[in-house]
Amino acid sequence: MLNKLNKIKPENPVDNVIRQLRLLINTGELKPGDILPSERKLSEQMGVGRLVVRDAIKKLEFYGLVKTYPQSGTKIKGKGLMALEGLILDILDFEEADFMSIVEIRNLLEIKSAGLAALKRTDEDIERIQHALLEYENKVNQNLSAAKEDFQLHLSIAEVSGNSVLKLLMNIITPDILNGFNTSYPVQEDRTKDILIEHKNIVDQIIAQNPKEAKNAMRQHLRGANSMFFKKLNEE
Repeated sequence: MLNKLNKIKPENPVDNVIRQLRLLINTGELKPGDILPSERKLSEQMGVGRLVVRDAIKKLEFYGLVKTYPQSGTKIKGKGLMALEGLILDILDFEEADFMSIVEIRNLLEIKSAGLAALKRTDEDIERIQHALLEYENKVNQNLSAAKEDFQLHLSIAEVSGNSVLKLLMNIITPDILNGFNTSYPVQEDRTKDILIEHKNIVDQIIAQNPKEAKNAMRQHLRGANSMFFKKLNEE
């Protein structure tokens, strides 16, 4: 019987705030157009710091579930993909042994997004992706952590794909994976240079509107990152 018991993992306060607000939206207690209470009131009501509330709202806005207006406060945008998001988050409540399966899902999404981005990109999209690439390159050249810029580049590509569901999946799956790659297993300097070259190749193929080569470039990039990560994981 005891072998069926699982370790209890303490819940992150930010995730707790998100879960409670999502529940209010799903049950209709918070409706599209409703304005959330202030950060101060939410922090008092939920017994957490204002920074925790702020991070939770930023994450909800990142998912496209709320929108913050400077003069009006934070409004509920509507359920939209809320049910799908909730289902995905439940599915992703996985054990460490299943991490590789989540990485495989991320690979499929990334490769698909690169191909779609190459098909659909506009001149404005090119500027967005090039800006994200430049932000990443600047951090690399300064020998600083570029984990955030790495994610922003991949997210920009997903946005250019024009597929809202794909973008949502990327938003949910990718941050934790990149955090695992970049925090637990820091990228070596020689590999950082390789990643920059790989990123440039992906962007070049998207600009050239070559979906096949864009997908191949993304596939090659992910193969290098994944092999390095799991090699180190197996050595421990």
